[in-house]
Amino acid sequence: MSNHRYIFEKGSKKYVCPECNKKRFVRYIDIESGNYLPEQYGKCDRLINCSYELSPYKDGYSKAIWKQEQGVKTEWTSKRPMFRDKPRDKPEKAFFPLDVFNKTLNGFEKNIFIQNLLSKVAFPFNVKDIEKVIAMYYLGTIKNGYRTGAVTFPFIDIDQNIRAVQVKQFDQANHTTGTDFLHSIIEKYHAQNNIEPPEWLSAYNKNDTKVSCLFGEHLLSKYPNNTIALVEAPKTAIYGTLYFGFPKNSKGLLWLAVYNLSSLNVNKCKALKNRKVLLFPDLSKNGKAFELWSNKANEIQTKIKGIQFHVSDLLEQLAPEQDKEQGKDIADYLITMDWRMFRPHQVKKEDPTFELTDPYKEKQPKDWTKEIEELETYFENIELPKQPIQLYSGISINDCRKFIETHIAAVKNNNGKTSFLPYLNRLFDLKESIIARALI
Repeated sequence: MSNHRYIFEKGSKKYVCPECNKKRFVRYIDIESGNYLPEQYGKCDRLINCSYELSPYKDGYSKAIWKQEQGVKTEWTSKRPMFRDKPRDKPEKAFFPLDVFNKTLNGFEKNIFIQNLLSKVAFPFNVKDIEKVIAMYYLGTIKNGYRTGAVTFPFIDIDQNIRAVQVKQFDQANHTTGTDFLHSIIEKYHAQNNIEPPEWLSAYNKNDTKVSCLFGEHLLSKYPNNTIALVEAPKTAIYGTLYFGFPKNSKGLLWLAVYNLSSLNVNKCKALKNRKVLLFPDLSKNGKAFELWSNKANEIQTKIKGIQFHVSDLLEQLAPEQDKEQGKDIADYLITMDWRMFRPHQVKKEDPTFELTDPYKEKQPKDWTKEIEELETYFENIELPKQPIQLYSGISINDCRKFIETHIAAVKNNNGKTSFLPYLNRLFDLKESIIARALI
């Protein structure tokens, strides 16, 4: 049992202290579920005049909860009674109004993130693909105010309720320059102009957690048989969809996002019951993010029936230490490569945006057995480089043997699956790189 499962809520939010009745009380939250502990657990900031504090670790609460989760019956009750005669009913969750949300679904000529994908990135995307990804995830635009030009990423649950709308400001290189939420922007506008906030906003602000579902969760019902690719940020999910293709059939990946590193928890993953899920954590110093998600994945699998997690270590293998320290994610690498390499079956000769011969055309059979055997034979009969090899711009292989073993295993287990074609292509590229080094 972790000693840090229950922590004080971060931020400046305060509640009425059950002892002195002043709004100076900080409550405990359960980081696994994101929920508050019972009202008596917390501390009062009035250390001199009140000093009330009750820790879940000191009165047996944490131990009792842990036992209950292991199936052990306990009759434990808190020694400190609740201060209210009747506990308050938990308010119903308030959702974002559809009419307010709909106002974001236009103005894309001002949307910096979208316009960058059409013209500023190294390999611009087709207009039709951008239109499709906008419609698929309900991306929107902030058209005025201090966040003009920002993109909106809505978190819509499986029942089509809008839980939250994240606002992201990007520069011309699609690097984040600012983060906000639409409800906060609306709240600031009313405060600055001395206007009474709308009734829905007051109800919405009473929600304990705003981002309480997955980004893209509304797509789960539409694609019930697809493997899920789960990442941290919505931007990464968008890039994954644009590179690996849309889930036209059950073989395609469905890209979702949790919001940030610490947001992977049981509550959010309940919608993934009976699904196969590939997790792609961001890079971090000493692999802390990968370790955190690996531990969380193991824990969640024990609590949600049928969910199958696999945490990808691809970035951990390929990335140099500098990238790990910078916390790069899979999107940072994808955007440096041509998306057509990942979706060759969708390239058409009449497409004016792609007229070059596809260099991977001969590496795309439905059955890769012959190619896999060729690669295995080659790598088994050469002396592998001991020094790091730069495979692509910004991507180096530090351990060639480990890289080859994991990639061979991936293509063998997923022979012929389009979404795993990049693994096969990388092996061919490594072979060509080794041959080129030998000729120099």
